Amino acid sequence: MPTRRAVTGRSREPRARFAEELRHLRTARGDSLRQLGERLGWDWSLFGKMEKGETVGGPEVVEALDQYYGTPGLLLALWELAISDQTQFKERYRRYMALEAEATSLWHFAVSVVPGLLQTPGYARELLAAGGLRGDALDQQVEARMGRQNLLTADDPPPFRTILSEAVLRTTLRSAQEWRRQLEYLVEAGGRPNLTLQVLPQAAGLHGLSSTDVWFLRLHDTRTVAYTEHGYGGELHEESAAVERMQRAYDATRDLALSPAESRKFILRMLEELPCEPST
Repeated sequence: MPTRRAVTGRSREPRARFAEELRHLRTARGDSLRQLGERLGWDWSLFGKMEKGETVGGPEVVEALDQYYGTPGLLLALWELAISDQTQFKERYRRYMALEAEATSLWHFAVSVVPGLLQTPGYARELLAAGGLRGDALDQQVEARMGRQNLLTADDPPPFRTILSEAVLRTTLRSAQEWRRQLEYLVEAGGRPNLTLQVLPQAAGLHGLSSTDVWFLRLHDTRTVAYTEHGYGGELHEESAAVERMQRAYDATRDLALSPAESRKFILRMLEELPCEPST
């Protein structure tokens, strides 16, 4: 859906308007992103991400920007509107979920967390709680995530390949018991005929997807779409050139990963290294 524009030419979407205002104020002052970071004492890359709409930052940095630009309260007001309006992300995610349900095959790369399609309830609960969910909302999201896994267990499920960065397997849960269950589930899932699981060891070094968690979906019309995500949002990519570029990075990353058999052994070794549960 195209971004709505007001008569001023500025976006009427809260998150996009906030990002545009940040860019406008900085360029009007003649600062580079690096200069802005030096003057305010924040990493300049944060301001770049805010101006791209990748993050809205926190209230402290927004208040500092208001003071620096001499716009008392303006940016903070736009920030409050931006964080309370998740329409763009929700619409993109609903579209992705609809496409995922009809995909003929899926493949994926995980930077830091187990993909939702392979999470145990305990893993999903701790991850979602870390993102701020509590009570009934947390219960509902865990239930929804578990229901989504029917895609891989129903009759005639689509082929699914996932490459897990070693960082995924080194980031444990607070509950040792739940972490063991998650690793055991990955071993079990990797044995399914429709599922290929590979581990990318840290020794592989930097690669084209080092900072990108990405899903690829092959659709019935033979198109492939991609969805990149982080903890607070995501973006659906349907333009063929962008998708092809990410696919090339994925293929190169897959070449660095352990084989499925070696990946299974890797996870089994991790299970063996876990402390034994105390006897009761």
